[in-house]
Parts: sequence; structure tokens; C-alpha cells
Amino acid sequence: QVQLVESGGGLVQPGGSLRPSCAASGFPLDYYGIGWFRQAPGKEREGVSAISSSDGSTYYADSVKGQFTISNDNTKNTVFLQMDSLKPEDTAVYYCALTGFYGSSWIHFRSPQIYHYWGQGTQVTVSS
Repeated sequence: QVQLVESGGGLVQPGGSLRPSCAASGFPLDYYGIGWFRQAPGKEREGVSAISSSDGSTYYADSVKGQFTISNDNTKNTVFLQMDSLKPEDTAVYYCALTGFYGSSWIHFRSPQIYHYWGQGTQVTVSS
């Protein structure tokens, strides 16, 4: 079965960094997209970033461009989200998700509706 398991969240001070990961199993990453989403209390789920495993293209929400970096390892079974210069506004549960949609822009990958599988989420708290 398909599984997506997030880890690497935690508590960090403003200005600090975290690098949560999404370990995928039960499917080949090739020809799929992996997206990162976040949801804070009282707010709607927000697309953060995505990566296309077929060509390595990466996509980012305007709010995190230059701050977050998405990547995958050489075996293409784990996706990372490097989060730098963290702010309290970044506090949320972060989820990774899998889509088979063949898009070429963030306008497609930012939509939760195209993702078939979701991880359990990992809590990121930015506080002093």
C-alpha cells in the first residue's frame, strides 16, 4: 500500500531552521508529484511547495519563495522541505501528499484536490 510518513517537525525559535522529511513507499516516485501543505489553527490548508519526481521541477508559494527549499534524495524515496528563517506565522501542521497529476506550474500543484494520498502531518512550532 502507499504510505507517506512525515518526520522532522518540532519546536524552533524565530529565525531558526527545520528540515522535515516525507518518506514514501508503495509506489514509484517517478511521474508523480509530491506536495507540502500546512494548516494552522483557524486557517485553511495552504499549499507550500511541490516537486515533480519525473523532471525534478520545483514549485513554491509566493509566501515562502527564498525561504523554503524542496528536494529529494538520490533514491527518490524521500522528499525534504528545508525551512529557513522561520517565523511564528510558519507555525502549522505540515503535510506531504502524492499526486499523479502532470502539471507544469504552481497553480496546479497548490490545489489539495489533486492529491490522492496524504501523510499524517508533522507539527512545526516557531516560538520564542
